[in-house]
Amino acid sequence: MPFTVQIGLLLALATAFASIVGFLYKHRGAVESPPVEWRRPIRTSLWLFRSRWYVLGIGIATASWGLHVAALSLAPISLVQSVIAGGLVLLTVVADRLFGFRVTRREWIGVALTALGLAFLAATLEGTASSAHSDYDVGTLAAYVGVMCGGGLAVAALGWGRRGGGLALAVAAGLLWAGSDVSIKALSASIDSGLAVVLHPLAVVIALASLVGLVLSARSLQVGRAVPVIAATSAAANLFTIASGPLVFAEPLPEDAVGLSLRLLAFALVIGACALTPAPVRAAAAEPA
Repeated sequence: MPFTVQIGLLLALATAFASIVGFLYKHRGAVESPPVEWRRPIRTSLWLFRSRWYVLGIGIATASWGLHVAALSLAPISLVQSVIAGGLVLLTVVADRLFGFRVTRREWIGVALTALGLAFLAATLEGTASSAHSDYDVGTLAAYVGVMCGGGLAVAALGWGRRGGGLALAVAAGLLWAGSDVSIKALSASIDSGLAVVLHPLAVVIALASLVGLVLSARSLQVGRAVPVIAATSAAANLFTIASGPLVFAEPLPEDAVGLSLRLLAFALVIGACALTPAPVRAAAAEPA
């Protein structure tokens, strides 16, 4: 494995930890802030920044995003996401030991199965460690990112304002962030272009998908329990970002029956983990920090 790929995977591990800590601080700030409203998303989202905890979470999340961009520029997207997915097991430990959240046995099992399934899924992608795998077809990329972002908005519209809609909003945020991550990977091939990268159409997609995902994630943190909501967001983002490896960036797939069977098992683990996730309730009342 090239040294640059190894550095990319170390950055991915740091991304996983920073992302979890940032999520938990954002949750603490979100539940003490006024609700984010669908009709006034910008104004009500800005209210969140009155909370020092939310600002701290955003700062840590921004640092995590920078680490993620660096990791994607050095290593194949499936390997980067597999490390981040495996790092999801840190969620319950950090939430329970460092933030004092009440983590149920069902949530421990659900998060562990989600992380195992996602890591197992990425592990079945063979031959990806020899390069960064940044090549793509423009039409394929546009279709994939369009489906992710469009699907995220559709799920958000169905879940917003409904009882138990926190998980739907979490998944919607994950889909939008998956579209953003795939775009970042594609744009990483042009990172040597300097300021021209900022003017690239993909930079606009990244900015819009990231910001809309941030609004949806904030609302999901306000109406859902921390661990299930963060796990759902991470699972959706990682699952579809990993899938972009072979579908968009031509990373090789296993050709044998065993490899395909393991792939199906990985998907089954993720789906089973989602079924274990309890319905969200108002987090401010159920989980005081």
